[in-house]
Amino acid sequence: MHILFVADPLACFKIYKDTTFAMMREAQRRGHTLSTCEPKDMRWQTGDKVAATAQRIVLTGDATDWYTAEPAQSQQLCDFDAIVMRKDPPFDSEFFYSTHLLEQAEREGARVFNKPRALRDHPEKLAILEFAKFSGPTLVTRSAADIKRFHAEHKDIILKPLDGMGGMGIFRVKEDGLNLGSITETLNKDGAQSVMVQKFLPEITRGDKRVLVIGGKPVPFSLARIPQGSEVRGNLAAGGLGVAQKLSARDQEIGDALGPVLAARGLLLAGIDVIGDYVTEINVTSPTCFQEIFDQTGFDVAAMFVDALEAALK
Repeated sequence: MHILFVADPLACFKIYKDTTFAMMREAQRRGHTLSTCEPKDMRWQTGDKVAATAQRIVLTGDATDWYTAEPAQSQQLCDFDAIVMRKDPPFDSEFFYSTHLLEQAEREGARVFNKPRALRDHPEKLAILEFAKFSGPTLVTRSAADIKRFHAEHKDIILKPLDGMGGMGIFRVKEDGLNLGSITETLNKDGAQSVMVQKFLPEITRGDKRVLVIGGKPVPFSLARIPQGSEVRGNLAAGGLGVAQKLSARDQEIGDALGPVLAARGLLLAGIDVIGDYVTEINVTSPTCFQEIFDQTGFDVAAMFVDALEAALK
C-alpha cells in the first residue's frame, strides 16, 4: 500500500522522538511505500482532482541522513491508498483550509486519517465539552467578569488560549488573584477572544497523562508529562519529564468510554489528556508520545497504529 503523510517539513523531524517517523518506520517495515508532502503542497483546480506535489521517500536507518527522496512530482490524492494527516498544531486558518481540500479528496475516493471533518469538529480544547462528566470544572468565555466569578468560586485556576499548543500561553492564578486582570486581558484580547478556564488540579504534580486511543481502543500505557521545578506545565515542549506508566482504572474507563465514540467519527488516533481523574483536552491533529512509550515499556504503539490503519482500509 502507498501511504501519503501530510506533515511538517522532514528537516524539522527529531526522529528519536517523532511519532510520525515511528509510523513511517513501521509502515515501511511492513513493505508499504511512503510519500510525503506539506499542506502547502496541496491544490485543487476546476475540472481536476485534488493533487499534491509529493515526494516518495525511503527510510535509511541512519540517525542523521535518515531518508532518501525521489524528485517531487504532482499526484492526485485519490491515487494513494491512504493519506495520514499529521500536520502539527496550531489549528489555524491554513490548517482549516487543508481539511477542506482533504475532504474534497475524500469525495474523489481518497481515504484520509484522521477524517478532515472530524478534525474540524473536534478542536482540541473544546472537544471536552460533550464529555463533561469526565472533566473537571471548566469555563469557556470571553467575559472578564465570568472569569473573575469562576476564580472566586474555585480559588486556584488555570487559564489558557483555545488555540495554544505545547503549553503555550498557560497561566495559573492562585487564591490571591495576583495579576488575574492582566492575564485575562492578555488572553481574551479585551473581550475579543475566547479563553478556557479550569480549576487547578493538584494531581498535575504526578503528571499530565497522555492516554492514546487507536481504532477506538486505549493503548495500555500512558505517558505522564510531569512538570519540573517551579513549572506548572507538564508539556514535553515546556520541559516536562515523560514517564510511561500502565493505565489506571480511571484512565482505562475514560479510554473505553471515549475511544469508540471518537473512532466512529473517523478519528483513528486521538490523545486524551488526563490530570488525576479528569479529562482536560482531546488531541486529534497530531497526537504524539509513541516513541517515549515504546522506549520505556517495549509496547509498540506504532505497530498498533499501522494495524488499525490496515484494518480501516479493508
